[in-house]
Amino acid sequence: MSPSSPLAACLAIAMVALLACRHEHAAAAAVPTLSTASRWVVDESGSRVKLACVNWPSHLEPMLAEGLSNRPVGAIAASVAAMGFNCVRLTWPTFMVTNASYGDLTVAQSFRRLNLTDALAGVRANNPAVVDLKLIDAFKASPLPLAVVSSLGEHNVMVILDNHLSKPGWCCSNTDGNGFFGDVYFDPDVWVDGLTRMATMFAAVPNVVGMSLRNELRGPRQNANDWYKYMQRGVEAVHAANPRVLVILSGLSFDNDLSFLNTRPVNLSFTGKTAFEVHWYSFSNSQEWSSGNANQACARISSGVASHALYLLDKGWPVILSEFGVDNRGGNANDNRYYGCAAAVAADLDLDWALWALQGSYYLREGVVGLDEVYGVFDWAWRGPRNATALRRVQALQRPLRGPGLAQVAAPYTTLFHPVTGTCVVVRRRSPPAMELLELGPCDETEAWDFSATQQRLAVRGSSGCLRAEGVGRPVSLGVSCGDAMARWSLVSDSKLHVAVNATAAGDGALCLDVGADGRSVVTNPCRCLRDDNSCDPESQWFKLVASTRSVAGKQSLLAQQLPLKLKNWRVRSF
Repeated sequence: MSPSSPLAACLAIAMVALLACRHEHAAAAAVPTLSTASRWVVDESGSRVKLACVNWPSHLEPMLAEGLSNRPVGAIAASVAAMGFNCVRLTWPTFMVTNASYGDLTVAQSFRRLNLTDALAGVRANNPAVVDLKLIDAFKASPLPLAVVSSLGEHNVMVILDNHLSKPGWCCSNTDGNGFFGDVYFDPDVWVDGLTRMATMFAAVPNVVGMSLRNELRGPRQNANDWYKYMQRGVEAVHAANPRVLVILSGLSFDNDLSFLNTRPVNLSFTGKTAFEVHWYSFSNSQEWSSGNANQACARISSGVASHALYLLDKGWPVILSEFGVDNRGGNANDNRYYGCAAAVAADLDLDWALWALQGSYYLREGVVGLDEVYGVFDWAWRGPRNATALRRVQALQRPLRGPGLAQVAAPYTTLFHPVTGTCVVVRRRSPPAMELLELGPCDETEAWDFSATQQRLAVRGSSGCLRAEGVGRPVSLGVSCGDAMARWSLVSDSKLHVAVNATAAGDGALCLDVGADGRSVVTNPCRCLRDDNSCDPESQWFKLVASTRSVAGKQSLLAQQLPLKLKNWRVRSF
């Protein structure tokens, strides 16, 4: 991934503005009340609601949602919606509602005590109505429509309130006093009081659909017995104060471990309103990504995430990937390897998720004023996307692929998802000359493929056309001759992300699906980095076969009519 060019960034900013304008004039959609049905989050009708969220911090020392010194809160909320996020994981510190020395501060007082003179001037210029509000009033839905939660609600964006830590500041370390029950700033009684106050305060606010009990439990005190004792108490307190919201539980070890639930499930007085969350970043396994074979690392690490958390999906619990993300400047090799792997897992399991993070910069982080957030969706000034390419690829994960209540096809089909770019293999019809070309395109325009592992056949559903390799560096084709080695496809690497034919009959070794030099065409090249080689990067050859039941809007029926007539002795030419 490379950072977007200035021209691309300008175009992206214009597009966000256009979408925001269109959003403002769209008919208001009702914000759903969420519950759970087995592993799915659903609305009142029982239909799937996929949470495609972005994290927006409000837990650092100023205790005001980041970015209000750069833009009006309504403009930020409009951009969130225009970029396709339907939800914000909005963080908050316990002491904002339990400690008068914090909670009684106005926005202006909070910024002055931290000597954030320039940032306060920016808030006054962009959001003058919040300057003299108490911090909690600037945070919540109040009669003033310019508070953060209410502004998101004006744009039909759901909110999950995330108790990020107790004492305001940057999170997280094992020794910051906020890590586990009994730590210096983490009194369980104060914590439950804070959860109860927040749940009560937002009980009548329709776009607050969930509450996450605590971010990244950690440190030397952590243990499973206290987790059950206090987390179950917190769940019951939130549900008693606000039975409308979904309650989300995090795990141990920086929210990387929920494995203890495999043998001892939670014991609650209610059902249908509980989910779990897990975090996954490259830096949790930096050594494996940097020094290991990328395919083998992906297989090992994703298996670990599954055994520690995602296994709960099969036990009938929703699991939200509530923090993941990368350095959006594009130069972090570990992040680039990790992202393709994580996005493949997220698509394969059709996970609910929350990207880290929205903010392009901070008022104050770890003593640095105006610190740049390289993981941010926004650029430093909050004016447009930091990297339009990175934004587009995560947008491919925003729409649900399956689940209850979706417009569905008769049986699941396969999509050929390219996680590194967030695109899918689509068939383009060109005229003149009348022909089909296979290329990467929006996943909303995907073909419905059928894949048979036993027959090693990839075919467009409802047609006689199968996917064929044509040789090294050449575009793949749709053909009717499907019995030879050039049409027998299998998954050949530990990651299961290399889709290959063994073309030995044609004098070549194994050929894998790949992206052509134009960045769009789908070709085959000798398979790279299958194992042992720790220095090469295989991401362009990573294609995930993802199951979907989402309607494909009749595209396949037209293609099925055309293929039998046009594919005999036909081959794709390069662009």
